[in-house]
Amino acid sequence: MLQLLSLLQTYRFWPGTELSDRLGISSRTLRRDIDRLRVLGYPVDATPGAAGGYRLAAGSHMPPLLLDDDEAVAIAVGLRAAAGASIDGIEEISVRALAKLEQVLPDRLRRRVRTVHANIVPMRWDGGPGPTVVPEALALLSQACRDHEEARFDYRRRDGEESSRLVQPHHLVSAGRRWYLVAWDVRRDDWRTFRLDRVVEPRLAGARFTPRSVPGGGPAEFVARSIADMPVAHHVVVRATCTAEEVASLLRWVDADVEDLGATCRVALRGEEPAWLAMVIAGLATAVDVELEEDLSGAVGPCLAAVGRRLSRATPGPSRGGG
Repeated sequence: MLQLLSLLQTYRFWPGTELSDRLGISSRTLRRDIDRLRVLGYPVDATPGAAGGYRLAAGSHMPPLLLDDDEAVAIAVGLRAAAGASIDGIEEISVRALAKLEQVLPDRLRRRVRTVHANIVPMRWDGGPGPTVVPEALALLSQACRDHEEARFDYRRRDGEESSRLVQPHHLVSAGRRWYLVAWDVRRDDWRTFRLDRVVEPRLAGARFTPRSVPGGGPAEFVARSIADMPVAHHVVVRATCTAEEVASLLRWVDADVEDLGATCRVALRGEEPAWLAMVIAGLATAVDVELEEDLSGAVGPCLAAVGRRLSRATPGPSRGGG
């Protein structure tokens, strides 16, 4: 039946005689196996007659799929990439699906997935150096959230201090192109938010727990408050000639406070890297007019000036045949 399902999932029409010959079974056995697939939820259309056959059709729900090695690797790599995508809501869904797939992948396919994914360089908008999160950590912690299982890991705080943590993972939240784990810290007896790029070697602890209610309206709100309470090194305020909704769509992955002023809006940006803030302002200026509302004599000002000079040099002038 698995071989039959694999053939039908190629989405071509199979004559009954060809299927019987391929599988080495009688036409009666073939009909019986087709009926079993239908009972399991696979919609198999049948064409009667001497030239009749079978085709797997689209049904009302998604039945389990059979994947060959190359297909499984391609899907796993795609899910890892989608976990950092800029499509609203797709990150959490991708991680859940990745956790299910990683759970059943053979070791040889896991190695292929890691090799392929290691050559994919993600686009970063958060200004941080290097890769954000190891996909295996996302998959493992997603599984811990799903199964209500405690997890252990080493954690490197913002100030560089390192500690070992035992937590009860509740939710994974994607915010500002970073992943955060909302968990109950067992030893500190309190809720904590952990940035996943600072989590080292997470592993399941083997103990189950009873889920708690995340305080303050839910996991996304809890993470948002935690981020807002964190000190940052640099702040910039600009006025943009567009609506607050337009700015929100342009800066969807940026930590920004937007105040609607009617025809314009005030945008307060904050971040750890002045060069990144300068890039955000330059990127915003490609879509709308931007006016700085404060003196940028600090670290952000020189970075923004350097971006302007480099863009000016990159623009072809009349002497080089440009317009």
